[in-house]
Amino acid sequence: MPARTSHAMTQRPFRILQYGKMPLPALDHELAAQYDVTLLSEQSDPTRFLTEQGATFGCVVTSAAMGLPGHVVNALPNLKFVSSFGVGFDALDKASLLRRGVRVGYTPGVLDDCVADMAFALLLDAARGLSAADRFVRRGDWSRQRFGIQTRASGKRLGIFGMGRIGSAVARRAAGFDMQVAYHNRRPVDGSPHLYQPSLLELARWADFLVITAAGGDATHHLVNAEVLEALGPQGFLVNVARGSVVHEAALACALQEGRIAGAGLDVFEDEPRPLPALLAQDNVVLSPHIASGTHETRRAMADLVLQNLAQCIATGQPLAEVPWSAEAAAALQAA
Repeated sequence: MPARTSHAMTQRPFRILQYGKMPLPALDHELAAQYDVTLLSEQSDPTRFLTEQGATFGCVVTSAAMGLPGHVVNALPNLKFVSSFGVGFDALDKASLLRRGVRVGYTPGVLDDCVADMAFALLLDAARGLSAADRFVRRGDWSRQRFGIQTRASGKRLGIFGMGRIGSAVARRAAGFDMQVAYHNRRPVDGSPHLYQPSLLELARWADFLVITAAGGDATHHLVNAEVLEALGPQGFLVNVARGSVVHEAALACALQEGRIAGAGLDVFEDEPRPLPALLAQDNVVLSPHIASGTHETRRAMADLVLQNLAQCIATGQPLAEVPWSAEAAAALQAA
């Protein structure tokens, strides 16, 4: 009797290349259970493997942190779809993917609340010095001196750079702190009740707290620079839960060292996992290891959307949630 072939195996139109281990280990197991998955990071010679077998893959699964470099895209001549775990897509080689007409799915929406929660956690910690106070108590300093007076957050001005889904979630939380909210985008958001500032510099001048929720990539690279930090001023605080590339990290370190801004809360960095050493030495900056979406609930929802994007694109050619530039390129190809 011939060996039985599962229904799932007979229905697989594509072989799946997984670029690396997923942030949620359960997703690794679920992908392997549902598809014919090969993990590129486990190959002894990935370049040789891609040369020999790259043409056998139609789909890639990756994450926003890992991205997908151009040399991998170019080694997959039959690549039709990428399913990415995360909302950032600046680490995906956009030019290579667009040139090939590859559809790209990602996981927006499901992580908005946790990232917005993290933005406020960093904001409150930076303003009230919670992490510094914790170190103060643990060192035994409390018995010898008083901890310094900190800054109130409620009732202050909150500036949001990037009023998308996550920025809007941050603004909703600000209402509970009786904060005034303003924002800067490339253009005003229709129907937004919040003050629109026509430039990032003007937003920084207006704000007591400047929260970064803008997308990464070339268009926003180092937009938060020394001039913006100077505008934020010695009583102002910076919070970044977006991408490290949006902030000029060396300029930020200097501003913190010289007291040109009051403090910062950072979940993302330019060269992860290596923040500038100057930041590590500063007591007026709170650092976290890119964990804004790192809750059980959110990571599970992200994993589910990775699987849904993959299944739908295999079935219909279009993911459930598609990276905007991927969708635009696909529409242009269809119209041509």
